[in-house]
Amino acid sequence: MTGKTPPRKRGRPRKQKPLTSTSQFRLIRANLHERAFERLRAMIVRGKLQPGAQLIETELCDLLQVSRTPLREALKLLAAQGLVELRQNRSARIAPLRIEAIRDLFETMSNVERLAAESAAVRITDAGLRELRRLQDEIQRFGQAGDLDGYFAANQKIHSAIAAAAANTVLLEIHELLFPRAERARFFALSSRRRWQESIEEHLAILEALEARQADTAGRLMADHVYHTGQEVLQILAADPALSGVAA
Repeated sequence: MTGKTPPRKRGRPRKQKPLTSTSQFRLIRANLHERAFERLRAMIVRGKLQPGAQLIETELCDLLQVSRTPLREALKLLAAQGLVELRQNRSARIAPLRIEAIRDLFETMSNVERLAAESAAVRITDAGLRELRRLQDEIQRFGQAGDLDGYFAANQKIHSAIAAAAANTVLLEIHELLFPRAERARFFALSSRRRWQESIEEHLAILEALEARQADTAGRLMADHVYHTGQEVLQILAADPALSGVAA
């Protein structure tokens, strides 16, 4: 004997619970360490936090409006980029600008960026060249206006764009690993206004070599440009060793 299926009860469909603010809050909390990292990184690169300065967690938590857990995660990321030193049983501190480390870093970067420029001269697209010309116009405009932050941001984009235009994934990975380590020293070098104008002229010469598809010239000019930046940092520190923060 076959029984009939009981009729389904009719009624209002059950409402699904809307996404609550709690789930959104969790997402925001998950990103807190990244936001703290970006803000601290900008402060370190731009000299708002001096080399060798001790980092007091309670003060940073108040400043960044985060708890200690995301702050400590942010400090680990900064340590991985060589910007912060984590010390056992002691407060973390901003990594000093050590002469030997700067010399080694810029020696390496000059060769990495030489290869990037040589490859980019062969592989860069016309659209890529137009973008570099636009960025060159930007750094010239920011330089004339004395806008250091704008100038520095455009300058960094130029280096990253040339590395990407090299179309070599391994080279790009190496560049992206080292480039953040050099960023603070690059900004430090711009405390000399003379270096601003030199850098603008060097970038223009590199761009013209790329536009002419002259790989050897573009590579040589880029290597010289990076070397000059490193030398500027070393000269500033030699003139005033206290700026390094080594003895802090």
